[in-house]
Amino acid sequence: MADLIVKSAVKEALNDHNVSADFYEALDDEVTEVLQDAARRAEANDRKTVQPRDL
Repeated sequence: MADLIVKSAVKEALNDHNVSADFYEALDDEVTEVLQDAARRAEANDRKTVQPRDL
């Protein structure tokens, strides 16, 4: 699994909240899934470039 998120950026974005240690892995998994879905959509439309509309 690739680390796609930056923990310090997540902490900064959620500065009024505590963040559990396992949250980062779960968030990374969600981001991975979103990216894979976007790549599949781009391929389905005969494109190699992933664009905002693929989200």
